[in-house]
Amino acid sequence: MVIVILSFPTIAIAQRIIPLYPNNIPGALISPDEESGDIDAVKNVSRPTLTIFLPKEKMPGRAAVIICPGGGYGSLLMDREGYRIARLFADVGVVGFVLKYRLPDERIMRNQTTGPLQDAQQAIKMVRMLAAKNDIDPNKIGIMGFSAGGHLASTAGTHFQHSYIENKDSVSLRPDFMILVYPVISFMKGLVHEGSMHNVLGRHPSPKLIKEFSNELQVTSHTPTAFMVHAADDRWVPAGNSIKFYEALRKNNVPAELHIYAKGEHGFAQYPSLDEWMGRCKAWMRINNYIHD
Repeated sequence: MVIVILSFPTIAIAQRIIPLYPNNIPGALISPDEESGDIDAVKNVSRPTLTIFLPKEKMPGRAAVIICPGGGYGSLLMDREGYRIARLFADVGVVGFVLKYRLPDERIMRNQTTGPLQDAQQAIKMVRMLAAKNDIDPNKIGIMGFSAGGHLASTAGTHFQHSYIENKDSVSLRPDFMILVYPVISFMKGLVHEGSMHNVLGRHPSPKLIKEFSNELQVTSHTPTAFMVHAADDRWVPAGNSIKFYEALRKNNVPAELHIYAKGEHGFAQYPSLDEWMGRCKAWMRINNYIHD
């Protein structure tokens, strides 16, 4: 286990960074570590990790959220869509786990489509196995994703019945809830963000593969509950992604909450503010007993 000081413009926080896999990375090809960038945008990730943000006060039975930053499956916005969010969760007694997942690349993995999903499943497995040591309720482990990270999070929430990793102890890979922020959900025509699709499915994916990873088509009554937020004027990832997923959840009697802002575009750079949409998210978590004040 490594203790690392994460430096931010206004604050320095000591947090634990742990390798996602204690031994071999599944499906990995022998390759040099070419990771580049900084906390604003990390690229070429081939060595996945979890960064743990623990609340100051110990509290048994608290919830945890695994956070998947976005970046079109080509980079990871680790600070803006990862560390900042995890600190906000820690402030209200929720353990934040920022997942630095492998980015699809045929040079480093045997299957670029399932590589990131393996990392999401491994994160869920690891957090569940570490639950007792971190005062986490193993039945309150959620996954959160932004943009393409939202696709990864929703894939974890709809594909958990098949294990893409070694799981000899049959640890549940199902997240207990999902938080999806301007998420990529679908690769179907009219909704698709082509950059994300091509990065994770390849340049010429088959119709079968497109359907399999269009997650609004994979919802069942066993899909976990979800909180979603999107902007109606999002030109990169149409709000229809969240709307279609919400409709699929409701059709299958899965409780869900969806907020559509008239403005905000992709990334919420100007509006809504972080306090605004996170406030709604935290209210939803309180109602569902994931936050205890």
